[in-house]
Amino acid sequence: MKVYRFLTGPDDASFCHKVTLALNKGWALHGSPTYAYNGETKLMQCGQAVVKDVPGKDYTPDIKLSEQ
Repeated sequence: MKVYRFLTGPDDASFCHKVTLALNKGWALHGSPTYAYNGETKLMQCGQAVVKDVPGKDYTPDIKLSEQ
């Protein structure tokens, strides 16, 4: 099964740590990062898609993607 996640967070070190953790758990970057202004928080937000192959499992809608 191939799994997809879209990581988001504020434009600070916490976002970089979130992406780094995913990479170290076997996820791979997918596409370019995004960057946008959040008018409610008045902060810049980052986003990055990541994908991972998980052999031997079948997709179901109730699967918790972050635990793969």
